[in-house]
Amino acid sequence: TAGSPKYTRSCQDLFERLDTNKDGKVDVAELRAGLKEMGIFRQGAAQKIVSSGDQNKDGSLDLNEFSKYMKEHEKKLLLTFKSLDRNNDGRIDASEIQQSLAELGMDISKENALKILQSMDNDGTMTVDWNEWREHFLLCPAHNLEEIIRYWKHSSVLDIGDSLAIPDEFTEEEKNSGRWWKHLTAGAVAGAVSRTGTAPLDRMKVFMQVHSSKTNPISLGGGFKQMIVEGGLTSLWRGNGINVLKIAPETAIKFMAYEQYKKLLSSEGKTIETHKRFMAGSLAGATAQTAIYPMEVLKTRLTLRKTGQYSGMFDCAKKILRKEGVKAFYKGYVPNLVGIIPYAGIDLAVYETLKNTWLSYHPDSPNPGVLVLVACGTMSSTCGQLASYPLALVRTRMQAQASLDASDQSSMTSLMKKVVAKDGFFGLYRGILPNFMKVIPAVSISYVVYEYMKTGLGISK
Repeated sequence: TAGSPKYTRSCQDLFERLDTNKDGKVDVAELRAGLKEMGIFRQGAAQKIVSSGDQNKDGSLDLNEFSKYMKEHEKKLLLTFKSLDRNNDGRIDASEIQQSLAELGMDISKENALKILQSMDNDGTMTVDWNEWREHFLLCPAHNLEEIIRYWKHSSVLDIGDSLAIPDEFTEEEKNSGRWWKHLTAGAVAGAVSRTGTAPLDRMKVFMQVHSSKTNPISLGGGFKQMIVEGGLTSLWRGNGINVLKIAPETAIKFMAYEQYKKLLSSEGKTIETHKRFMAGSLAGATAQTAIYPMEVLKTRLTLRKTGQYSGMFDCAKKILRKEGVKAFYKGYVPNLVGIIPYAGIDLAVYETLKNTWLSYHPDSPNPGVLVLVACGTMSSTCGQLASYPLALVRTRMQAQASLDASDQSSMTSLMKKVVAKDGFFGLYRGILPNFMKVIPAVSISYVVYEYMKTGLGISK
C-alpha cells in the first residue's frame, strides 16, 4: 500500500509495476488496475492522471511523460503542503488542517481534523510530515484542498423548480478553461427537462394555491379531471413554456451577480467565509429574481389561464399591460423576496448539518457518492420549502389577482390574515402535496439529464 517503503522507490519501479503488458506505456486501464491494487479508489483518477500527463496525445503515458507528471504533481503537492504548514516546522497538525479548511469556507470539528490526519499519518505521531503527505497524494489527481472539498459543494444542479438555491461555485481552473459555461448549460438543460416532466404537478400546485379553500376544496384527482375536461390533456402543461424559458436568463444573471457580490464582500486574496458566501448567494438570487420577475407573473397567469384566454406569451403580456399597467408585473414581489431568506438559510443549514453528520460517521472517504449528495440536497431543500411555502402561496395569489379594482388588491400581510381567517393555519399550505410529490421525480430527472449532458459536453470528471 501507499505507506510501505517499497512503494516509495523511484518513478521507474512504479512505472514498471503499473505497466502490466510491458509495452513501455501505461494506459488508463493499467493505471486504474494499479491504483486499485494500492488501495486508491478515486473515481476518474486514472483518466485524469493520463490526460494531464499525456503530451503526445496517444492516450497513454510513456516513462518520460510519467516521470514528468510525477515531478510536476509533486511540486504542486509541496506548495499545498507548505501553505498548510503554518508554523513551518515541516509537519502538519490537526489545528493547521482545521484553519486551512475554515479559510476555504468549511468549518470542521477538531475530531474530524484528527480523522483526516489519521488517514495520512503512517508513523502514528499524530502529525503528517512531507513524506507521508507525498505518499498519500502522489497518485491522486486532487492536489489541492479545494478539489477535495469540491465533493461536498452543495450541488445546485438539482432543479426542484424553485430557483432560490445558492449558485454553484467554480474553481479558478474551471473559470479559466471555460468549463463553467458547460456546467451551466448542462444544468439549464437538466432543469428544462425536469420542469417539463413535472409540469402537471406544478400546475396543480398553482391551482390549489389560488383556488382551493374550505368552501371549494380541490383534490388531486378531481383537480386533474377538471383541467383535462376544461382543456384536454395538453392543458396540464400550461405555463411550462415560460417556466423553461426563464431558466437561461436567471441562471446567467445569478451566476454573474454572485461572482460580483463575492468580490465586493471578500477582501483581496482571501477566501470568502461561509456567511459571506451565503449573503452573496442570497443577493445574487434576489438580483436574478428582480430582473426576471415579470416572467414569473406571466408564468402564473399562463398556468391559470382558461382555454382561449391568451393566444401566447406575448399576447398575455400585452393584455396585462393594457389592462393593469406595468405595476402588475411586480405583484407579489415582496413575499417573493422575503421568501428567499428563510429558504436559502434553512436549506444551507440543514445541508451542512447532514453533511457533517455523514462525515463524522465516514471519516475516511471524502467522496460521499451520488446517492448521499442527492439525498442531502433533497432533504435540505424540502425543509427550506416548508419554511417559505406560505410566502410562496401569498406570492402566487398576488400574481394571480387580475382585478381592475384597486380596493380588492390586498397587501402581503392582509392576504395572509385573510387566508388564515378563512381556512385556518393550514390554508397557507394549500398545494403542498403536489409540490412535494414532484420533488423526487424532478431531482431524479434533472440528475440523470445533467450527467448525460456533462458526458455529452465532455466535462464529466
